[in-house]
Amino acid sequence: MSVTFDLLGEVQVKVAGVPIDLGHARPRCVLAALLVEPNRPLPLDLLAERVWGERPPRQARNTLYGYLYRLRQAFAGLPGVVIDRTPAGYLLPVDESAVDVHRFRSLVRRSHTEDDSQALAMVEQALGLWHGRALGGVEGPWADAVRRTLEQERWSALLHRNDVLLRLGHHDALVAELSMLADENPLDERLAGQRVLALYRCGRLADALEHYEVVRRRLADELGADPGPQLRELHQHVLIGEPVAPAIPRSGTPTPRQLPAAPRLFVGRANELARMDKALASGADESPVLAIVGAAGTGKTTLALHWAHRAVDLFPDGQLHADLRGFDPAGPPVPPAVVVRGFLDALGVPAASVSADLDGQVALYRSLVAGKRMLVVLDNAGDTAHVLPLLPGSSTCTVLITSRHRLTGLTASHGVPTLALDVLSNSEARDLLIGHLAEPRIRAEPDAVADLLRSCAGLPLALAVVAARATLD
Repeated sequence: MSVTFDLLGEVQVKVAGVPIDLGHARPRCVLAALLVEPNRPLPLDLLAERVWGERPPRQARNTLYGYLYRLRQAFAGLPGVVIDRTPAGYLLPVDESAVDVHRFRSLVRRSHTEDDSQALAMVEQALGLWHGRALGGVEGPWADAVRRTLEQERWSALLHRNDVLLRLGHHDALVAELSMLADENPLDERLAGQRVLALYRCGRLADALEHYEVVRRRLADELGADPGPQLRELHQHVLIGEPVAPAIPRSGTPTPRQLPAAPRLFVGRANELARMDKALASGADESPVLAIVGAAGTGKTTLALHWAHRAVDLFPDGQLHADLRGFDPAGPPVPPAVVVRGFLDALGVPAASVSADLDGQVALYRSLVAGKRMLVVLDNAGDTAHVLPLLPGSSTCTVLITSRHRLTGLTASHGVPTLALDVLSNSEARDLLIGHLAEPRIRAEPDAVADLLRSCAGLPLALAVVAARATLD
């Protein structure tokens, strides 16, 4: 009696291909949490965070016990499907090949080591495992983050499949699908290159050049950027009618220096800086990681960048930085897959050498930074799942995270300490306001200054905003 687990579509458990009843969405979320990282015990607090986010209800533990009981009842009689309670948390031992997510990843990973005909069969089999929106029927911040990552992996696998098809000479069969994909993803340069190449090989030179020009203008208009070197090189080959040359790896390994500029004004935070020095610059054997958490406007990013620039000499092998935009009202958070790909670019990895799947990219990223004295700053993390793929595996790397949430899952699963950032004291707030405004003006209008300080309640961001308005008045 075969038992399989589906996450690449509606979350389901199937016995001999027939779904069993799992109940409503929350038990399905618990099941998904146990399956996404298979054969790893999850503490109850981490399960609660994955089901409800950073603010679980008061009776979360009792409710979770009920969900786990519901799942155990559904699994009764299924051979080998048992949710165990261990000292480290709840565990669902499974054969990874029985979970479609891990089967998908394994097939894509193996496809990169086979000849093109076998690679094509493998990657098409992997893509065929998708039967809808990943983690279908499960909602919440954790599920959304996992879903974004899986969608990015699927997109990378699709682009890998396109490359294989083009190498096998199937440009005629592919050109119509590439046109549709390009309409849906107009800024993807790898896809643009595939379409230009397919059109060129089909004898449609004018269409190939036109598509390159459309992409070039769109990149300039929407991103203020030019096409990357590989797309530009392809364009040159098409112009002169030459075969497309293979990508040439960049020589040497660059030292990334990605830190944004240091804050112009910084006051106070002596205790916090001392704690950061102890946690991050003490040379401890364990991997130094710290999360600065606090409400919006308390100055988490400012503190992180001030410390990073002050300690930059400790990281001679480079500094990586990413704004994860976990709380940006203007758009969705940046997926970990996009951040990892950017880190690989900064580390000098040519696009042709990058694995199509996220697991392969993360493994390469961790291999490149292993043993190096590097700083990784992950700003505005939305939740624990947003951060986990971006953590280096080497104890020589230092990681500084900021978030509005407490990231209890990160503490529970990886023992990451947190630094809770409060508002500035009255004297610190006044010093910061003096930095923004001329001190004579501060002294000349003491009542107005007192009102400003009360209104801003010690929030550095609020002080900066009102000072800017006062400067304009």
